[in-house]
Amino acid sequence: MKLDKTFFARNTLDVAKDLLGKTLVVKIDGKVKRGIIVETEGYMGPDDLACHGRFGKTERSKVLFSGPGTVYVYLIYGMYYMLNFVTEKKDYPSAVLIRAIEPLNEKGSIKDLRKLGSGPGRLTRWLGITKSHNGLSINGDEIFVEDNGLNDFEIVETTRVGVEYAGYFAQKPWRFYIRDNEFVSRK
Repeated sequence: MKLDKTFFARNTLDVAKDLLGKTLVVKIDGKVKRGIIVETEGYMGPDDLACHGRFGKTERSKVLFSGPGTVYVYLIYGMYYMLNFVTEKKDYPSAVLIRAIEPLNEKGSIKDLRKLGSGPGRLTRWLGITKSHNGLSINGDEIFVEDNGLNDFEIVETTRVGVEYAGYFAQKPWRFYIRDNEFVSRK
């Protein structure tokens, strides 16, 4: 079953945890790629110093303000696209970053498959996600999430990655992953 906007119109941290085990589906140029979401991070509104919304609505962050279930894609380090889903409510900039997926229907060793989905830049490269996907609706046919019923796992809660500049907010345990999953980017 495809998740709709109401799934994302909730507390960001709840959405981040509840996305674990769900199937991310991307359809680009007639190709369909799927992966189980195994690691996420929450970004919680204008007070979160690690959230792009902390500067208000800018050209880069305006999609964050557009409402739950919107795809938010941005470029970091001039080379990596990051895939996020906007959460909570319109005009409240919050989102969940997809940090790692376990690729489905791909052949290869765990080591080779990790190169496809373990890390937010790797997974977008493999899936073909670019800035052109920024602003899409989760209710569309290009990028969506399916509930596959997978929920028999333990969730680890820990600090986010790469947000040391955010002071107190860098220590928030707003990163979540499936314990013992080999595709988690960082344990």
